[in-house]
Formats: sequence, structure tokens, C-alpha cells
Amino acid sequence: MKVLYAIQGTGNGHISRAREIVPILMKYADVDVLVSGIQADVKLQFPIKYKKHGLSFIFGTHGGVSYSKTISSLKPITLLKDIQRFPIHSYDLVINDFEPLTAWACKLRGKPCLGLSHQASFLSAKIPRPNKKNWFAEAILHNYAPVTQKIGFHFKAYDDFIHTPVIRNEVRQLNPVEKDHFTVYLPAYGDDIMIQELSKVKNVKWEVFSKHTTFSYKRANVFIKPVNNEAFLMSLESSKGLLTNGGFEGPAEALFLGKKVMSIPMTNQYEQQCNALALKEVGGVMLDKIDAGFQESLISWVMDTSPVKVDFPDQTEAIIQNILFNNMASKLDLAI
Repeated sequence: MKVLYAIQGTGNGHISRAREIVPILMKYADVDVLVSGIQADVKLQFPIKYKKHGLSFIFGTHGGVSYSKTISSLKPITLLKDIQRFPIHSYDLVINDFEPLTAWACKLRGKPCLGLSHQASFLSAKIPRPNKKNWFAEAILHNYAPVTQKIGFHFKAYDDFIHTPVIRNEVRQLNPVEKDHFTVYLPAYGDDIMIQELSKVKNVKWEVFSKHTTFSYKRANVFIKPVNNEAFLMSLESSKGLLTNGGFEGPAEALFLGKKVMSIPMTNQYEQQCNALALKEVGGVMLDKIDAGFQESLISWVMDTSPVKVDFPDQTEAIIQNILFNNMASKLDLAI
């Protein structure tokens, strides 16, 4: 069976999930990998057949997306040409992790496309959302990478097609301990803001993984490091907790390791606001933004010793086997 696995390259969560899923897929099928987008820092350990510019949101330095940089990065003509020219019919099965190029190539040519992603869970009305829905953001989540089938991942199995998070084997093999530092990943904030705010909380070591530096340095009790998968996991393994944005995979991995999590969703990022609400349901802490009350909230979180209890069983291989079996069964039905 010839399978295309298409990955969204904005942010690190999609790439991190692919590091676990693709090697399992390769045990059962002939797999080609496509990555579109330009914002991921985590590297893949297997060949990428297609690397496309795609459609990415660029992180700013004050808590949100940089709309000017995002707009200047767009290449709409290239994207349209890639959609039109991509050899989508060369594949028996297309698995899509919120990747727009191949999703739209499938839609325009009437080819089935299986959404296997965290974002697929947003196709359920049962996941946590703010009291006031953002209908424009909902439309983006439903149409950015349209699919004909869906399997979602979330902190809880909110619906019959939603599973608990994919936790990478490299994370499952860690031996979590508690040392003297907290791990920080807030890519939409600049280093100067991180140093200014975190250094106010004394007697705490902060290990900040930043998208805005290419070298490591220290200011007061704040250690700034470039984003690196291995270094981040080493830090998280021995941390007291994770201070991060409203992403999904990072908080899920921290919870799995028994670490407390504080989430600060990116400004005007609806998906991250929904994620943070769901995180609260499994014991995380949510803040709207870094403001005048941030230091008090941060100290309270640092001092909290409540245990973290979650259960994220390893279902990934069973999910992949089920996908491939159902795809083969449907082709047999069509042949008959």
C-alpha cells in the first residue's frame, strides 16, 4: 500500500507526533512524507520526499502572531500551483495532519483524505470551547485542511473519534525526576520579555527554549536556549513544571511525565484558548496573558505542590493498524 503522510510544519507539535506515527506506518506500508510550512524547529529522523512552502503563521514577540511577517511570508501562487500539480492520485491512502496543500488537492480531485491530528478533534461539538465561540476561527479550523474522515487527539476522549494524546516513545522512555528548574516554551514572546518577567521570581531557575536565539546565554536566574528537541526533553524530564503556550503536544507530554503545567495561549489564537480550557480539566493552570498580575499568578503556580495525575495509554500502533485495515477493507468492498 502506498501512503502519503502530510504534516503541517507550523509549530512543533505536528512534527513531534509524526516522529512517533511515521515509523509505525513504515512497518506496514510504503510511506512518503510531505511537510509544508516554515516554522517548525523539531527535526524528523526519516526522509522527507516533499518539502513545500505551504501556509504558515509566523510567531511574534509580544504574545501573538506577527501578522506583518505572516503576510510577507505568503506565496499564494506557489501554493495554488502546488495544490494543482501534486500527484495525489499516486497514493492509495492520504493521511493528513492539518496540512492544507494535500487536503485541498484531495478535495478538488474527489479523493478521500483522512485527518489524523489534534485539530480533527475540533470537528466535534463536545470539546471545551469559550462561552463565546469565535465563528471565524471555527471556520478556519473546519476548512483550512478539509478532510473526509477524521481521527482526533485531545487531553480526553471527548467523542467517539477522539483519542488521548500520542506520546512519543522517546518521552515514554524518560525517567522523570524533580530538580531545581522550570522549563519554559513561549515562542510568541521575545527573550527580553521572558527575562524581564521571569527574573522577578527569585530563587527559581528558568530554562527558556526560545525561537528568537541561535545561542545559549544567561541573565540573572533565566537561562535562554535555542529550541532543540533533545535538550528540551532533557530539561522537561528533570523539571518542576512546564510554562508554555496553548499548544497541545508539549503540555500533554509534560502531564504524562507528571509535571504541572501553566498555559498562556497566544493572543487572539482561538485554538490555543480552547486547548487551555481543556488543559484546566486535567489539572493544568490557564492565564490569559502576561500582565500586571502575572508575577503573583506565577509565584502561586511555582509554590503549588498538587500532584499531577493523568493516564495517556499507548494506543498509537493500534490506531494505525485500524486505519490501514479499514482502508484495505473499503477497497475490497469497492472491488466486489
